[in-house]
Amino acid sequence: MSALPEFILYVADQARAAEFYTSVLAQDPVLDVPGMTEFDLGGALLGLMPQADIAVLLGQAVEPGSGQQCELYLRRPDAAALLARAATAGGRLLSDLAPRSWGETVGYALDPDGHVLAVALPRP
Repeated sequence: MSALPEFILYVADQARAAEFYTSVLAQDPVLDVPGMTEFDLGGALLGLMPQADIAVLLGQAVEPGSGQQCELYLRRPDAAALLARAATAGGRLLSDLAPRSWGETVGYALDPDGHVLAVALPRP
């Protein structure tokens, strides 16, 4: 069992989301079973869980797709390529890489489930 922190996104279609992140991250998942797909982000895991499964686990305590959105913020030297892959893999480009007020160069896209994918160049 991994001791890495994990961030889980609730997705409408696990296979579609897995295909999107496989393409965008240019890597295969480390786990891909019914109910969960995981990617190693290098120090953390990204999990993709079907919305229907979290509804079974938590009932009406959460309503996936209605305010349960998340931003995934990655610092990667291949940030421009990652944004391009996001756009061609079914995501929607929101903003190209640009210098931001907090001192980083960051671009933004939406994944197919509406989660914000922020990609920053590593700080020098």
